[in-house]
Amino acid sequence: MELLTGVFTAFGLSASAGLNAYIPLLIISLIAKFTSLINLQTPWNTLTNWWVIGLLSLLIVVEFFADKLPAVNHVNDLIQTFVRPVAGAIVFAASANVITDISPILSLGAGVLVAGGVHTVKSVAVRPAITATTGGVANTPVSIAEDIISTLLSIFAILIPIIIGIILVLITTTFIWVKWRKANAPQAS
Repeated sequence: MELLTGVFTAFGLSASAGLNAYIPLLIISLIAKFTSLINLQTPWNTLTNWWVIGLLSLLIVVEFFADKLPAVNHVNDLIQTFVRPVAGAIVFAASANVITDISPILSLGAGVLVAGGVHTVKSVAVRPAITATTGGVANTPVSIAEDIISTLLSIFAILIPIIIGIILVLITTTFIWVKWRKANAPQAS
């Protein structure tokens, strides 16, 4: 069970990094610094350094405002295309290494894929559609919602990882069901 919860935690944190690179990094840093819930091993224990915590806090503030300003948010998403997958790799490897013996290369790769996938869906499909349909008016509320989701997902991934597993199973099942239904739908003539 410990292996499974460790993997759920790692997947939840890396998915969170796909929405906001710095929130899961800061949450891991603070929880590892002030509690015994996470005990980061070398080199991930560097995240508990006060300079790193301060830098992550500053980066969260910068990204928060950059993501709320029209036009600037698109430049921010372009920059984050490189940052979020790396953050996902770090949080996946750091959290998987805490509980499991998953290979560091596999952990880093999985983190890149999960965070990169979430970021790609967000920046290529969701955000442009929201901008186009609302003239950019909904970008700020959507960005705030993404920050809230990233924060809650990070906390839940650490405190109750089984919830993340259930959510992943539900999303996967729903995706498969929708694909199956479309494939088996009667063709309109």
